[in-house]
Amino acid sequence: MGAHEGGVRRADLRRAWVRAVGVLITAVRLVGNACAALLAIHVVLTVGSANPENGITRFVASWADPLALGFQDLFMPDDPKAAVLVNYGIAALFWLLATSLAIKILRALI
Repeated sequence: MGAHEGGVRRADLRRAWVRAVGVLITAVRLVGNACAALLAIHVVLTVGSANPENGITRFVASWADPLALGFQDLFMPDDPKAAVLVNYGIAALFWLLATSLAIKILRALI
């Protein structure tokens, strides 16, 4: 009976591990997609000439700059809207790629 109990414990630990990694994968996906979405919304609001004094625009811009992770001034075109489109767009793509890579690594742990 002792060996059987050890087997059950291992199976329980395995299920707990798979569940924990699954929760972590979901959290990583949500955070990464939210970051990319905020950056994309910032691009749309800027290129669409949204009122910079609007609360929504200010909120999105306040989050977009730190989420750009240094990409916000990577390219310096003459048109400021083009700069936002290119730089924050690249930052959004970075978040999507990094999220995808992190999820693949986490799935390999299962």
